[in-house]
Order: sequence, then C-alpha cells, then structure tokens
Amino acid sequence: MNYISTRNPASAATLSQAITAGLAPDGGLYVPETLPEKRHLTAGATLAETTAGLLAPFFVDDVLAGELPAICAEAFQFAAPLKPLATPNDYVLELFHGPTAAFKDFGARFLAACLTRLHRDAEKPLTIMVATSGDTGAAVASAFHRRLGLRVVVLYPEGRVSPRQAHQLGCFGDNVATFRVAGTFDDCQTLVKRALNDGQLQQHVPLSSANSISLGRLLPQMGYYVHTSLHHQAARHGALLNVVIPTGNLGNALAAIIARALGAPIGQIALAANANRVLPDYFAGGEYAPQVSVATIANAMDVGAPNNFERLRWLYHEDDAALRKAFTAVSVDDDTIRETIRRRFERYGEIFCPHTATAVHVLETIRGQGGEGDWAVAATAHPAKFESVVEPLIGQPLEVPAALSDLLSRPAHAELIEPDYGVLCDKLLMK
Repeated sequence: MNYISTRNPASAATLSQAITAGLAPDGGLYVPETLPEKRHLTAGATLAETTAGLLAPFFVDDVLAGELPAICAEAFQFAAPLKPLATPNDYVLELFHGPTAAFKDFGARFLAACLTRLHRDAEKPLTIMVATSGDTGAAVASAFHRRLGLRVVVLYPEGRVSPRQAHQLGCFGDNVATFRVAGTFDDCQTLVKRALNDGQLQQHVPLSSANSISLGRLLPQMGYYVHTSLHHQAARHGALLNVVIPTGNLGNALAAIIARALGAPIGQIALAANANRVLPDYFAGGEYAPQVSVATIANAMDVGAPNNFERLRWLYHEDDAALRKAFTAVSVDDDTIRETIRRRFERYGEIFCPHTATAVHVLETIRGQGGEGDWAVAATAHPAKFESVVEPLIGQPLEVPAALSDLLSRPAHAELIEPDYGVLCDKLLMK
C-alpha cells in the first residue's frame, strides 16, 4: 500500500517512509491511497493480536510487515478495560494504564517500536520532534528514552500544563531534551511543522514527528476501539458501542472514525471539546476557522488548529455537508467540567480527569436529549495527573499509579525558550 499527502494525491511513499518522515514534503499529512476493505475480526484475541490483524493491510509489502505482530506485542503491554459507569448502559474506556498514565502511551510505544527497527544510526540519530499540550510529550519521551539512534525534542507551552505533567515532561534526560516555550501549544506546533518542512535543516539534523500527524501514532490507536467494540458486541448480544471522545488535535477521534469505517461495531461518535470551539463551531455549520488557543483546565485539548482535520476532510472527500451530518462536537467550559467532576464523585464515587469529564458531560447531554443505546466515554488520562484541579473538587487526595509515582520521584528540568524558530534551530544543531 502507498501513502499520499492530503495536499497532493500524486505524491507516494511507503508506510515506512511516511512513518519516518512524519509530515509529507508539501506540509500535508500522510494518508493511505485508499482505505482497506472492511476487516472481519472477531472477539477473543488479545489487544495486541486484534491490532496486528487490523493493521495488516496497511503494512502490505512494507519492510515492517513481518515485524507487525512483534511491534504490536511490544506496544500493547497494558490493558484498556471497558468498565460500567453508575448510570445505565454507560461505560468508561480506560486508556490510561500505560507508563505515563495517558492514552498516548499506546501510539507512542508503537511508533518507537517501528522507528527502532527502521533507524539504528548512532552517529547521525533521527530526532523526534513533539509539540505537546500536556500528555503527548511524556508518552513519547518514555517510549523513546535511551533508544539507540533516536533522540527526542519536546516543546510544551510554559505554564499551560499541570504541575505533574510538567514534571513528567522534564524527568527523562539522556536522549530527551525538553523545552518550555513562552507561548501557546499552537506556537509549539508551528515550530515543529516548520522544522519538519525545513530541508536545509534536515541535511544536518534528520527529523521526524511523534505528534498525531504521524501515521505511526494514528494507526495503532484504532486497535483499542476495535478490540473494545468487538468484545462489547459479543458480550451484549450484538449491540453497537457508541463513543464520546475528548478531542483537541482530533487524532484519537479520527482513530475511532477510521476503525468504524474498517468495520468495527461502533455506532455514533460524538466529540467533546473544551472552551476551544473551532470544531464545535464547524460542526454546528460555521466555517473551519483556526483560532488562537484558549487556556483551560482540560489543557491537553487546548488546540486552536486541530492537525488531523485535514485527514478527516480527506476521509469524507472534502464534503462538509456529509461531515457535519456524521458527527456532533460539543464545547464544555471550565465551570461545567468542574461541576461534572464534583457531582459525579458526590453521587457515584466516580473520579475523572478534566478531559474525561468533558466527555462525561457530553454523554449526560445526549442522555438528556433522549439518546439510547450503549455509550462509552474515552478516559484519556488518569485523574492523578491533574491533582490540583481534581482534589479540591472531590475533597480527598488521589491515589497515584505506581508508574506515575516513579516518574514524579525523578529530578526534572526543562529549558525556557521563546517561540523563535532561529532559537529552536540552534538547539537542534547543538551536539
């Protein structure tokens, strides 16, 4: 299978080339020339086995094809359990049981397993660029830490991540360099995209991306949606699983959307956004108009220009009417997020991170409007990563997962830089 740019269908690359490059040469995002036929997968396999079976057509004739089962086994070493909520027919898909307590551990470990097999040049390492609004950077740093021939440069917006997220981002060292950017996440994302499109820079510093613009991040995230919906369908006598997904850059949501297109028994897909309204305004009928991002307590979703919107429009053949008909996106403000966290704990003893709480509120809204069927919210991060928000609302300390506790016990450092491309280039060129 070949992969093309969302901006130039005439371009073509192998999967390995697309994963290594991260971004297409014209600045577009890599997508398959055509989606594979629907897969006929069944419940009963492990998460790693289901993902390998799902992704096999994407790897046809690629140098990594024979390695796919081992890559999936390496990446999917922790569970993604679907648990019932207190309200009838409502569930939570817990995606935060990896080493950095966020859903991005799945895709980051998959990408690292791919690139480790593709690039082993210790003399001229491949630098993985990552802009993060909270969770991506730590997941990527953890996945690539101390891997031969690979280094990581993390950019995050100063003062716009939680204290524990900031500590995670700076606690690795070795082949991981972390920079606090005096700006927004969109500034960080712009710097990364500019570097990836700088041919002169790449002559000296080979670069790739680990944001959700990378196919190596996007493709594996389909696995847990397929695996979960198959098992749910088997357990619930054929019932489809509808999902509400917190979204910022649209990567996790797009994974569910493509999984459904490939035959996963997923019903409706609703998108939960915070006060950054670019997607809700678009799906409500407005123009797609990127904006300067707004800081919220659901900071990993503080995105004003969602990267994967290009891929979503490609999937729907640039048909805005069809796209708006297929999905809803709801904006949830900080006060409502706080109230949802407080109320669900008081009534049911349930504890959610701010991002998951946006999805819970959207699900409550759907139920209030008469929505039926089985629904799951995607829990994207462990609430203990946001103790400064959650603990005052529930009135008690949060238990910290062992893996997160280990990271928080390490010393951490991140250098402050201005959102200046020349400064970033100087940092990248330093040995």
